[in-house]
Amino acid sequence: MPMTTQEVHEEEKRDKRLDPTGRESNNGQENSAVHENGVGVQSGVSAGTPIVRYDQVFKSFGDVDVLKGINLAVAPGEKLAIIGPSGCGKTTMIRMLMTLEKPTSGMIEVDGEPLWHKEVKGRLVQADEKHLRQMRNKIGMVFQQYNLFPHMKILRNVTEAPIHVLGLSKKEAEERAMTMLEKVGLADKVDAYPAQLSGGQQQRVAIARALVMQPKVMLFDEVTAALDPELVGEVLEVIKDIASDGETAMMIITHEMDFARDVADRVVFLDNGVIAEQGSPQEVLENPQSERLQSFLTRFRMSQS
Repeated sequence: MPMTTQEVHEEEKRDKRLDPTGRESNNGQENSAVHENGVGVQSGVSAGTPIVRYDQVFKSFGDVDVLKGINLAVAPGEKLAIIGPSGCGKTTMIRMLMTLEKPTSGMIEVDGEPLWHKEVKGRLVQADEKHLRQMRNKIGMVFQQYNLFPHMKILRNVTEAPIHVLGLSKKEAEERAMTMLEKVGLADKVDAYPAQLSGGQQQRVAIARALVMQPKVMLFDEVTAALDPELVGEVLEVIKDIASDGETAMMIITHEMDFARDVADRVVFLDNGVIAEQGSPQEVLENPQSERLQSFLTRFRMSQS
C-alpha cells in the first residue's frame, strides 16, 4: 500500500542522521531546503558564491583544540545564528573571521577571497598586514563590550573610522553616520558622550559604528551579555530591524533562542569545537535530532523558567 504524505514525512525524520562533519544529512544527502553546496538557501537567500566560507578550519591554543575542522558557508544576505554552550568555540570562530585570531590550519574566505592567505604568482602565501586591512573593511563586528571612545562625542565615535580608514570626507562621513544613528534610534544623541548614555544606547552606537563602514558581513558576539536585563530588548529590536533590510549577511552568537528563531535563516549548534547540528530555526530549536542538542535546549529552557 502506498505511504501517506504523513507517513513519508515521519519516515524521512527517522532516517535523518548527522554525518561526521556535524552537518545534517538524509540518507547521505544534504537537506536541500537548508543547504546547497553548504550555503543556506532558505527564506529566499541566494545560493551563489558564499560571502563567508570556512574550509576545514582548526584552531588550537597550546594543547587545547578549540575548533576541530569547521566547514561552513554563509550566503550573501543570510542571517546565521550560532548557539552552543560556553567554551564550545563560538567566539573563536568569529574572532578568526575578524582577524583577531589566526587559524591553526584550514582556509577562510570572505567574498570569494582568502582571508589569511593571498595569491602571489599563482601560489597561496600567508597574508600580510596590507591584505588583512583590506579584508577587514568587508567585515563589521559588535562585541560584548561597547568599546566606544570615552573622550569623543557620539557623532565622532561613528565617523572616526569612515574618515581615517575609508578616506571619506568629514561631510560624507557625517551624512552616513547620521543615517545609521537614525536607524538605531539615536540621532538625538550626537552631541552626547558615551558616559551620558545607558548601556543599551552605547551598544546601539557600537552597532551604528560598525554599519557605517557598510560591511558585507556583520558579526555579533553576545551583544546583550553585558547589559542589564531591561536593556536587552532594545538592542535585539535594533538588530531585528537591521536584519529585516536583508542586504547584509549576519553571523550572530546568541543565547537568546526566541531572538534566533525570529531573526535567523539558519541556526548552527556548535559543541566541543564542531558543528554538531544545523538547519532552519524550526528544525534546530523545535525538532533537534542529536541528544546533545536536545540536552542543551532542555537545560536552557530550565534556566529560563
